[in-house]
Amino acid sequence: MLRNAVRSLLAEPRAPDAPRRVWRDWVLVAGLLTAVVLEGVLREDVLWRPVALVVAVATVCALLWRRTHPFAVVAAVFGALIVVNVVTLISGEATFGLNAMICVVLLPYSLVRWGSGREILGGLAFILVALVLGLASDFTGYGEAAAGSMFLLFPATVGAAFRYRWTARNRELGQVRLRERELLARELHDTVAHHVSAIVIRAQAGRAVAATRPEAAVDALAIIEAEGTRTLAEMRSMVGVLRDDGTAELAPQPGVADLERLARSVGDRPRVEVEVSGDVDDLGPAVGAAIYRIAQESITNAVRHARHATRIDVRLTSYDDSVRLTVRDNGEATSRNPGGYGLVGMTERAALLGGTFAAGPDPDRGWSVDVVLPRSASGR
Repeated sequence: MLRNAVRSLLAEPRAPDAPRRVWRDWVLVAGLLTAVVLEGVLREDVLWRPVALVVAVATVCALLWRRTHPFAVVAAVFGALIVVNVVTLISGEATFGLNAMICVVLLPYSLVRWGSGREILGGLAFILVALVLGLASDFTGYGEAAAGSMFLLFPATVGAAFRYRWTARNRELGQVRLRERELLARELHDTVAHHVSAIVIRAQAGRAVAATRPEAAVDALAIIEAEGTRTLAEMRSMVGVLRDDGTAELAPQPGVADLERLARSVGDRPRVEVEVSGDVDDLGPAVGAAIYRIAQESITNAVRHARHATRIDVRLTSYDDSVRLTVRDNGEATSRNPGGYGLVGMTERAALLGGTFAAGPDPDRGWSVDVVLPRSASGR
């Protein structure tokens, strides 16, 4: 079991999207450098003052790279501490160091949170060696040694907890996106099946009347051509969307025409007002289905979470090459869990169709959802 755990840790890649330096890092470093300079100048009991200042300044500056290069920073800082502690043990001098060096407790957290498995094992080796040598060079009792060890290693435990939480949530978000892709592919499959069924019926009718009514057969061929062209366009627009359920439904998917029915299904509290402006008759089925699904999810969220809301406005505006859906409520602007899976699903659906999605508190009151989709989805 231990061997499998070590093997799994060694295979663990770096955590993606490690944040680079932000303004808080510069504030932290500036404050620590100020403390180092003041302590180095004003404190009288500092041994090896020049060395202590150099090590402290280098350690503080290295914090700027603690997330993007966690192992390199840990190896450099704790490697320097190892050398200093060895020299201290050999010379027999009292340990040196500035109080500002306490900032090294940030490094175990960054190592475990952002490093790869191999980097974590290597970095922890540096930390443990430096810890043991530090305790040996300045041993003041087993209680203080245990407390100091826990103080240095506890941030690594916190980093592991945050990493596990992020990994679990990222896995769940991936499942949500996958389900949204499958749902979109299923809707495409059902739409295509509907069109193909119409083509087959027209072809059968054309064969039946070809001998007695040639003009009716020609009309059937024209309809077949139109239906086939439309079907191919829908298939090409979503060719990158995968699904694993082969069940077909012959009924068309809900679209823009069903928004009024969706509004009536909510009831009177809150009242849902739907306004459609522009030409929306020639929207692709995938786009129409996406508008319906996003409106449905937005209205459901508003009904569940918009406290004291009396009205939900659904506005669909058609432009030359795009359509814009806006859903707003007048409830209290409370948090709707921006990282929630419903919002993730709507974002993924809009992105799959080549559009954009935004949601958040409205400047005036309530919550708003704003979606822009191309009239003919190109997919991605």
